[in-house]
Amino acid sequence: MARPKPGDELEITIDDIAFGGSGVGRHDGFVIFCPDTAPGERVRVRVRKRKRRHAEAELLELLSIGPDRVEPPCPYVPKCGGCRLQHVDYARALAAKRDQIVEHLRRIGRLEGIEVREPDPAENLFGYRNKMEYSAFEGPDGIEIGFHQRGRWDLMVGLDACLLATSLGNAARDSVTAWARDEGLEGWDRREHAGQLRHVVVREGINTGELLVTIVSTSGIDEAVDRLAPLLSAAHPELVGLLHAVSDDVGETTAGLPTRVVWGEDRFHERVRGVTLELSAGAFFQTNTVMTDLLYERVAQAAELDGSQVLYDLFAGVGSIGVCLASGAREVVAIEIVADAVEDARRNAAANGVANHTAIAGDVRVVLREPTQELPPADVVVIDPPRAGLSGGACRRVLELAPPVLVYVSCQPATFADNARRFVDGGYRLEYVQPVDMFPQTPHIEAVARFTRE
Repeated sequence: MARPKPGDELEITIDDIAFGGSGVGRHDGFVIFCPDTAPGERVRVRVRKRKRRHAEAELLELLSIGPDRVEPPCPYVPKCGGCRLQHVDYARALAAKRDQIVEHLRRIGRLEGIEVREPDPAENLFGYRNKMEYSAFEGPDGIEIGFHQRGRWDLMVGLDACLLATSLGNAARDSVTAWARDEGLEGWDRREHAGQLRHVVVREGINTGELLVTIVSTSGIDEAVDRLAPLLSAAHPELVGLLHAVSDDVGETTAGLPTRVVWGEDRFHERVRGVTLELSAGAFFQTNTVMTDLLYERVAQAAELDGSQVLYDLFAGVGSIGVCLASGAREVVAIEIVADAVEDARRNAAANGVANHTAIAGDVRVVLREPTQELPPADVVVIDPPRAGLSGGACRRVLELAPPVLVYVSCQPATFADNARRFVDGGYRLEYVQPVDMFPQTPHIEAVARFTRE
């Protein structure tokens, strides 16, 4: 097998789409990943990196167009790093996401023949995101607010509109841009570590119409941010709060910063499955509200609650899953490590009249190790972990809890496959996996899996 070197230019045929959105081809049997390609295409590429089993390449020329290629409606593709699959027909992209779950279960989880169902397609292919994190920078005509260029920490893309954002989300960004220019603020230079405005975070309650905006800047522009409040509230009556977070560090983050309320509240509301949720500015919530309704319906179907079971909601966040499913359970025990999220979960349960919900602050690995008489035996456990999945210790705690039914909400096929193998080795059978496309135009896929104890 010939192993190409960085800098080599090759002609390959794209056979498939890999996790991450790159096309997959081969050169003398050696696997080549190349973004911006689609199955069935003949392309000329240049190798950028070579690893032991594959190489990464960049597209130089499209020699023949595949049947699944479409014209991306966004003018910033492929420069912007957000949408990796806009150039691929949606049905083909959705099929590839399902195939990737199957492949990860086979290769990482060593699980063959699992029922991976046809994915639930997204209801809206564009305009679905309820949260947008923008980055400010200096453009040729002054400050701009946009995104990082694909694969670059230092270069940015200015934009007129993001097609994944809602019209309100785009309008709010435009209002902040106009204010920043009127104030003469400078965007953050990521090489020189200079400038004032760093990020803008826009969050929406899609079903409530509420808008929450956070300005992230260096210190020293409090008065300018104060002047934004009347402008933003007048332009957007949906606004319920304007926050100002300060960071003078070189690192890029919008979380965990000292934050003040400039105007209004530091939280907003969203409705899902008939439940109204109060979300603090930094709280995690699914970015696609419309599909969250369906995702939680799939969780409820997998849980098969009949009113008699004790439901554990692990990595509960603001308690959304547990509160939504509480009417079908005898008792809900929600465990979450972030203290602010636990307070949100308690408020959400109380505000929705859910009396059988208990939210506990702590690490799942620690809380589940406490004396068993302090917690009721679990009948159904729902796990909605971060992308990194469950650690080995967390998996062991769940296995020690030994619920008859385990429902796993996955946002990363590779870590799910690893965890699935651990649960199967621990005596569970993976009955099925139901993918739900929460993130159209991107390579990401959510999935709900049902395990039962054998």
